[in-house]
Amino acid sequence: MIGVVVPAHEEQETIAACLRSLRRAACCPGLRGEEVVMVVALDSCTDATGTIARDLGALTIDVAARNVGKARADGAQKALDAGVRWLAFTDADSTVAPDWITVQLALGTDAVCGTVTVDDWSGFSPHVRRQHHATYTDRDGHRHVHGANLGVSAQAYRRAGGFRPLVSSEDVDLVRSLHESGASISWSAAPRVVTSARRNFRAPDGFGATLARAAVSDVASAAASACGGGGS
Repeated sequence: MIGVVVPAHEEQETIAACLRSLRRAACCPGLRGEEVVMVVALDSCTDATGTIARDLGALTIDVAARNVGKARADGAQKALDAGVRWLAFTDADSTVAPDWITVQLALGTDAVCGTVTVDDWSGFSPHVRRQHHATYTDRDGHRHVHGANLGVSAQAYRRAGGFRPLVSSEDVDLVRSLHESGASISWSAAPRVVTSARRNFRAPDGFGATLARAAVSDVASAAASACGGGGS
């Protein structure tokens, strides 16, 4: 059995698209009928996220922490308790490719770190988008870590100690622990995930926050240039 874990805080606008993509991935012929259980960790949700998730076939658990590390950990434990052999993680504002799970498993390693693609750059300047593409490595051998595109065997996850309750960089922390425990890790661009560049990001040091800081820097640079170009 495969477990897919999605942490969610007030995600009623995005969770349906995420789970529908996961349902397609769960039906990939490459899985040969292996069962896939979806777990949505509802972290302090007061909206319809839970109702939508359950309607789409996900198991839900309540987490009152406003802490993505704890949400991922609790969701992972729910999946482990169900007997899964592999844990795949994504985010509620992301969608996965139809072969996402199959590709993770086919890499044959203890863990898989994948890349992400942004679906909508509205709200960001063309300069920020160009800067991202110039500095982001979307190919095999990258060294990015995204909770939106991460997979790990149940055995390696347990050996590494699982996610710690961190409000940000819980994914980076886990990958560091996996490395220290001797896990084999694929840094692959093959498992594809599309994520959002939304401004109302959840993790203060996550992918959305990184883009937001780049946008602020871009505005500051433009303002400095304008002031400097005003003549003597």
